[in-house]
Amino acid sequence: MFYLIGLGLGDVKDITVKGLEVIRRCTRVYLEAYTSVLTVGKEALEEFYGRELLLADRDMVEQAADEILKGADVSDVAFLVVGDPFGATTHSDLVLRAVNAGIQYRVIHNASILNAVGCCGLQLYNFGETVSIVFWTDSWKPESFYDKIKRNREMGMHTLCLLDIKVKEQSTENLMRGRKIYEPPRFMTVAQAAEQLLEIVENRREQGEKLAITEETVCVGLARVGNDNQAIRAGSLREMASSDLGGPLHSMLITGHLHPLEVDMLKLFSDPEGLNSLKMTDSSTYTS
Repeated sequence: MFYLIGLGLGDVKDITVKGLEVIRRCTRVYLEAYTSVLTVGKEALEEFYGRELLLADRDMVEQAADEILKGADVSDVAFLVVGDPFGATTHSDLVLRAVNAGIQYRVIHNASILNAVGCCGLQLYNFGETVSIVFWTDSWKPESFYDKIKRNREMGMHTLCLLDIKVKEQSTENLMRGRKIYEPPRFMTVAQAAEQLLEIVENRREQGEKLAITEETVCVGLARVGNDNQAIRAGSLREMASSDLGGPLHSMLITGHLHPLEVDMLKLFSDPEGLNSLKMTDSSTYTS
């Protein structure tokens, strides 16, 4: 059997009982190590699970998937994913490869940022399309995520923004020269994401475009969701750009139409003046 096992969002103890039982009886156990990270390292996981873990980076998963699946037709092999196996980043390709190779598979789910984000008080069924905000470079500044936020806002929906992670990435020079030299890991912060959005807002304003969001749009910054030291901060987009929520991983929410109950929850995580831009459009709806 080939198992895809979610690890949850916190630490070593977030594994489900079922997942832990499977890990301990598998012949090989791989740890996916490029789409997300836990707050604890590989060694802590190995100690708790009582098993050696084989790191599976992007190159292995995308180019050597057959090696991961090798022998799973006659023994048990596990592939561990932070969050849920089919959460923010799916691993459907591994499932399809297993099926095509005649290998049975089973998924053991766990918490993902896609549902744990409800901790800030925004109601999950009021979310639209999830977007990813990537690190800009001097020569590459995509704005496509803004247009998705705009569509969500037009429908009154909230937007979950997943912030960029750079793990085992090569510089352009090293990539062109074929040198296996990797840059230090980088994790986008809420402040960095907000700064990029503010720049897009200014660009669109200069173009005379009707704005989907402004500097005063109410947003929520989240860090290390699921951990004992998780941080939540609600306020304007401008405030997010100067916020410091500590270490990774960060996510950011752009609010749509807000129910009074959602507003009351956001007040738990904002300064007294932090939600002043909210306007009531009817007896049960606030916007910013």
